[in-house]
Amino acid sequence: MKNLSRKNLITLLLPSFLFIIFVFAVPIFYSIFISLHHYNILLPYHPFVGFKNYIKLFQDSVFWSSLKITLYFVVVAVTIELSLGMLIAHLLNQDFKGRKFLRVILMVPWAVPWVVNGIMWKWIYNSEFGVLNKLLLQIGIIEKNIQWLGKPFLALNMMIFADVWKETPFIAILFLAGLQAIPIDYYEAAEIEGANSWVKFCRITLPLLKPVTFVALSLRTIWAFKSFDLIYALTQGGPSQGTNLLNFYIYQTTFSHLDFGYGATLSLVLTIIILVITLLFYKFILTEEE
Repeated sequence: MKNLSRKNLITLLLPSFLFIIFVFAVPIFYSIFISLHHYNILLPYHPFVGFKNYIKLFQDSVFWSSLKITLYFVVVAVTIELSLGMLIAHLLNQDFKGRKFLRVILMVPWAVPWVVNGIMWKWIYNSEFGVLNKLLLQIGIIEKNIQWLGKPFLALNMMIFADVWKETPFIAILFLAGLQAIPIDYYEAAEIEGANSWVKFCRITLPLLKPVTFVALSLRTIWAFKSFDLIYALTQGGPSQGTNLLNFYIYQTTFSHLDFGYGATLSLVLTIIILVITLLFYKFILTEEE
């Protein structure tokens, strides 16, 4: 590598650099361009409106409602998924019979396509013939059928449950890989010093899992903000816009109302939110370790 000249390095890196510009930079700049126009594909012209779409965004009550719902969805879903993922990873890291089989079974929910997952849970939550009501009635927990997707806040939490069911296995596998990379000598030395399980977890496991935690937290946060398929298949943003996450609102604005200018504005704001949160994760998780 040291023998390569600067010119050769530039020549080798140029194709990748141009590809990145084409795939990422061009769409972003084009979105910025569209956001500064009243861009409706049904109109013959697209007048320049400056920052009116951004001003409209701050005055849009649906945007603020969608942002609030999205933040709740992301925080609750990701917190539960990381907690359960860590717990499952610790269980699968133990030596017991059937461990390999359980690892394979664990990945089944994650392998299910998002649309299929949404349709499946829609049938499970059905108030008339859904499996969930049938089971709870037989156990005696409820006395009559519940409309799980009939009330905004309840529907949002049931959607979170469906998301947790699908995404937790991915987090568990990430943490399991991280746990298996930790040398057993560290735990043996801690036992000699008289450390209990909780101390070993806090002083050894958590610090050494910081890189994995950053990856898991960042990926799941980004994916949660981008949630669309589950909403589309399960609730369509209802009832009463109670599950209208920001990404779904962008879809409605762009493809239902054909307001591409305002849709691009919403998309850019969502991108900035995700970028800022990811940078904060990096600052507080990885830079502290350094």
